[in-house]
Parts: sequence; C-alpha cells; structure tokens
Amino acid sequence: MDDALWMRQAIDLASMAADQGDVPVGAIVLNPQGEVVGRGFNNREDSNDPFGHAEVVAIRQAAETLGSWRLDDHTLVVTLEPCTMCAGAATQSRLARLVFGAFDEKAGAVGSLWDVVRDRRLPHRMEVTSGVLAADCANLLSDFFKAQR
Repeated sequence: MDDALWMRQAIDLASMAADQGDVPVGAIVLNPQGEVVGRGFNNREDSNDPFGHAEVVAIRQAAETLGSWRLDDHTLVVTLEPCTMCAGAATQSRLARLVFGAFDEKAGAVGSLWDVVRDRRLPHRMEVTSGVLAADCANLLSDFFKAQR
C-alpha cells in the first residue's frame, strides 16, 4: 500500500474543508484490497456538528458502504494526528491501521498528548504509521490559520 499516494488524496479532501472555511483535515478509509470505502473532511462549520471531524465522517461513510460498523482489516489515512474523539472512534470501529501526516502537539491522541489507539488497557489496538507527507499536511494547516488572522 502506497501511504503517500493515499495521503495525497486525503490532502485533496483537506483542501475542500478549507474551501468551506473549516480546518483543513481530510481522511479516507481503505479496505484490505486498497479501495476507498469512505471519505471525509472537516465540516463542523458547514454542518454545525461538533462531530464533523474528517475521521468520523470517513468512518461513518465506510460503515455505511460496508453495512457494518466493524472495520477490521481496514486502514484510516488522515492528514492530522487524530484527537481523542477521533482516536476513540478509530478504536471503536476496530480499524487495523492508522496512517497520519502532521502531528498535533495541542490535541493529538496518537502519541503527542495521549496514545489512545495503542493503549494496552483497551481491548483493541492498531498499527500506526506517522509523519507521511507531514510537511505538506502541516503547511496546509499553517496557511489556513495564517489566512484567518
């Protein structure tokens, strides 16, 4: 699986969030054959939904596509290290693997502040690959917040 290829697709989704005035985070869910079964980008501003994080949107779409909440053997690719809510959603959906781009030192729950997805106290843990196209992902966020100021 080419993580950089999939991250570029997530970056494209993140750009769509920025175009709608939301924090540019994009996510995709891949099945074991490497096919996209869920896509999402932050849409909290547009939907007025506090759960409108890219990861939750992509996981929900994947579950709907598959007709099951169990995403065993699936991979989540996201441009920013998931927060506690999104890390919890990834764990609860039983994803096998998580790939993310930029670290989030303020709210990251996959190594920065906490490590929810690999916490041995939880019944499910997943493989993590971090830092994929991290500079591209971080620049997208930096540019967005500079424009907000």
